[in-house]
Amino acid sequence: MATGGANYRLFWQEFRRTFDSTGAIAPSGRRLCRALARYVAGDGQPRRILEVGPGTGVVTDAIIMQMGPRDTLDVVELNDRFVAALRQRLVDDPNWQRAAERIRIHHLPIEDLDATEPFDVIVSGLPFNNFPVDLVQNILAHLEKLAAPGATLSFFEYVAIRRIKAVVCAKPERERLNGIGAVLNDAFAQRQFRQECVVANVPPAWVHHLRFAG
Repeated sequence: MATGGANYRLFWQEFRRTFDSTGAIAPSGRRLCRALARYVAGDGQPRRILEVGPGTGVVTDAIIMQMGPRDTLDVVELNDRFVAALRQRLVDDPNWQRAAERIRIHHLPIEDLDATEPFDVIVSGLPFNNFPVDLVQNILAHLEKLAAPGATLSFFEYVAIRRIKAVVCAKPERERLNGIGAVLNDAFAQRQFRQECVVANVPPAWVHHLRFAG
């Protein structure tokens, strides 16, 4: 089970091996995890919850704590080693075991997840700022297909990361970052209903909460 120091070791190993898709050198801090899971708890009606890019599962912990007794959780992860760690936690972690029958782990790109059953809550840990612009567009478009009317999408990005990178990088990278900024800003203008800054995280992060049309 990847917890504590093992969690950080696995994250650091994957940061060095697959930086483009991991996007962080350490798991999210507790306050960031709680902010990302802020809209998981519902009104008692069964809810379908989706987490994308959970890594070793620190945000998943916060999601499970907020789940109701009839809620279900689908977890989508592309990294082989993270998938193995997540599946082991379903076996070893008492908190996960209590909801294990209502948790499904999918080893695939989020774009390949079937959209026939919509989700009420989506939480993403994907490092959008590391991706090509067209991939960010495709992922956001597919998340919209996966969302039920009125569903929320919560995701984070590190404070000022695009602005800092744009100052020191070459022109092609600056153009990519500006393109991602344009895509995200368009999504914020259309759907964002809340933004919060989590200062007590390394590094500090913005959490964006979006709502799809209901």
